[in-house]
Amino acid sequence: MSKFRGFIAIEVDAFPKILEFEKRIKDTGAIVKLVEPENVHITLKFLGNVDECQIDEIEKIMKESVESLDPFNIRIKSSGAFPNDEYIRIIWIGIEDSDELRTIATKLDDYLSQIGFKKEKRSFSAHLTIGRVKAAKNKKQLLETIMSYKDIDFGEVHVDSIKLKKSDLTQKGPVYSTIREVRL
Repeated sequence: MSKFRGFIAIEVDAFPKILEFEKRIKDTGAIVKLVEPENVHITLKFLGNVDECQIDEIEKIMKESVESLDPFNIRIKSSGAFPNDEYIRIIWIGIEDSDELRTIATKLDDYLSQIGFKKEKRSFSAHLTIGRVKAAKNKKQLLETIMSYKDIDFGEVHVDSIKLKKSDLTQKGPVYSTIREVRL
């Protein structure tokens, strides 16, 4: 049986403010692996290795997780770093109005744990990962750039579907493809 590395996500178009933020990060000279514009997304549930025979069951759970929801909008606003400003590993953009996202993520986590997927230890934190810091070079400039976008409104996203994504890791970075899409 064939396996693939999978996750469930909401795709986000990398609008101009996101691209500007990524360029400003790059301009700091920090050693950061930026997320390619076509790969920007909100992860609702990371699955890890998925047996292809589970796809139909995962799709059914995705449908159950959104069945009571109509399409909705979220606001992409603010920026920061995980785990904290002293030790920057992940650069993120925040999401406001994320109650629906939290509801979907919680249901996915609960239902998928019943078919063998690992339950999340941390509570859901809605965000867009923009970059992964590879080394501490130019940390001061990097942190200044992240903080300069702390109060920036990046725009609004209309959420009308969730997608089961396949991640193929390549030398040039991950390549994502959609396996299934469930509409709200």
